[in-house]
Amino acid sequence: MKDPLVISTAQFENRSGDKNYNLSVIETLSKKAAQEGSDAIAFHECSVTAYTFARHLSREQLLEVSEIIPEGPSTSRLIEISKRNNIIILAGLFEKDKYDNLFKAYVCVDGSGLRAKFRKLHPFINPHLTPGDKYCVFELEGWKCGILVCYDNNVIENVRATRFLGAEIIFMPHVTMCTPSTRPGAGFVNPDLWKNRDRDPTSLRLEFDGMKGRDWLMKWLPARSYDNAIYTVFSNPIGMDDDQLKNGCSMIIDPFGDILAECRTLGDDFVSAKLTREKLTQAGGYRYINARRPDLYRDIIGRDHISEQKVVWLDTKE
Repeated sequence: MKDPLVISTAQFENRSGDKNYNLSVIETLSKKAAQEGSDAIAFHECSVTAYTFARHLSREQLLEVSEIIPEGPSTSRLIEISKRNNIIILAGLFEKDKYDNLFKAYVCVDGSGLRAKFRKLHPFINPHLTPGDKYCVFELEGWKCGILVCYDNNVIENVRATRFLGAEIIFMPHVTMCTPSTRPGAGFVNPDLWKNRDRDPTSLRLEFDGMKGRDWLMKWLPARSYDNAIYTVFSNPIGMDDDQLKNGCSMIIDPFGDILAECRTLGDDFVSAKLTREKLTQAGGYRYINARRPDLYRDIIGRDHISEQKVVWLDTKE
């Protein structure tokens, strides 16, 4: 068991449907992280394929961009990159199975092959995607790890369930923030600010860090770590994802809810943090879990429910 375990989380501007380019960036950042001593590096949701462009794809087009896992070329290349640089890699892509069912997948690979695969439980970027039907917990250098993709983490039961299955670290790849919603302060960020970031980084940073972006994230993400006494590894793209601007902020949060490392550059980057086991039991969430009274709420939390209103997914996520 590695203690401390060094984990990196990355951000980069992906290109829609350009797997070769996106994989080349993944390789560059993975190599740098390995050279700096990282054991593993995590990338954002659909980092291999890009994400937002998929809302326009027909079923046939989505099948074309999707791959069988692990036999597909992108997973094979991720394994090659991992082996060449001696670093574990986590990345996302669209998956199809042998029956042409379509999923939003996230994989963990090392130089010997596929370590874990997770299918997003709450996909909505394209109506042809099938929701995943199981949680994922696996071992990474002696640590128990889980994966939940983007909106999965907003449904708090998913995080608690993954924690109860043994996860000490949960990888949380996203493509989020800077989109409209009913939340006050939400909205798109003008792409012109990204184009002008070298001359005027201040105006862009104000948008990225305000309620359209980071301020919203800070309302809930640290609480997932704090309440569950886990490390969370958040990954998010930066720059243009199709026609939407994303703000990065990839970060690693400890079981106390404190940010250990965060990407703050306006470009492709990664940060790393040392994860130590003692925090898992020192944090308040560890005591809260042991103090639970499941007899009081087992039948409430576990019962079936009918939503009061039909949920209609737009080109937003929150």
